[in-house]
Amino acid sequence: LRNRDAHASHAGILLVRVIGHELNNSLAPIQSISGSLQSLIERDSRPQDWEEDMRRGLAVIGSRSESLSRFMAAYARLAKLPQPKFQPVEVGELVRRVVGLETRLQVCLEPGPEVTIQADGDQLEQLLINLVRNAVDASLETGGGVRAGWQRSKRHLDIFVQDDGPGLSNTTNLFVPFFTTKPGGSGIGLVLGRQIAEAHGGSLTLLNREDGRGCEARLRLRI
Repeated sequence: LRNRDAHASHAGILLVRVIGHELNNSLAPIQSISGSLQSLIERDSRPQDWEEDMRRGLAVIGSRSESLSRFMAAYARLAKLPQPKFQPVEVGELVRRVVGLETRLQVCLEPGPEVTIQADGDQLEQLLINLVRNAVDASLETGGGVRAGWQRSKRHLDIFVQDDGPGLSNTTNLFVPFFTTKPGGSGIGLVLGRQIAEAHGGSLTLLNREDGRGCEARLRLRI
């Protein structure tokens, strides 16, 4: 319990740093450019291209404002994850459907026993889509493959996604909101995934594989 609290505290500190960094990235240029434009307007004699300077400055302010708006919208998504609506979900059908959605790479299905659980199918589908997408992204870097399937024990159901990608270089920030190493990534996919898993009384883990190169994502749910 103490380790879990320490991990949560560390994640919270990292989140504050990430939010502060993003806010500063947006507000600093807005403040600087708005000051420059104000000085330009107040000058008695303006350069011939002052209107172009104004347009460029306003464009930058608009761009950073939109970026900040998207950032805050993503944060709101994290804060407003709806409660799961529990209904019977056939695990095999769910995993097969998600695997079939991926078109960039043929995902190898490793089915387990047919089992029906009580869960929010839409939320689990979104979680698994993100895991498969991440796995394919990783394997496309190395020319490897992706495998997805499920296993059942007496108490748990495990749904796994394995890739042959380069593996995880640093697992510390995986579940920190808005932290991402992908160009254009939002950094909220895994965070939402963990929230969905925990809302179902389960867990989501990502670890480097011990049996080869790559990573394994594992969603564990109680039966």
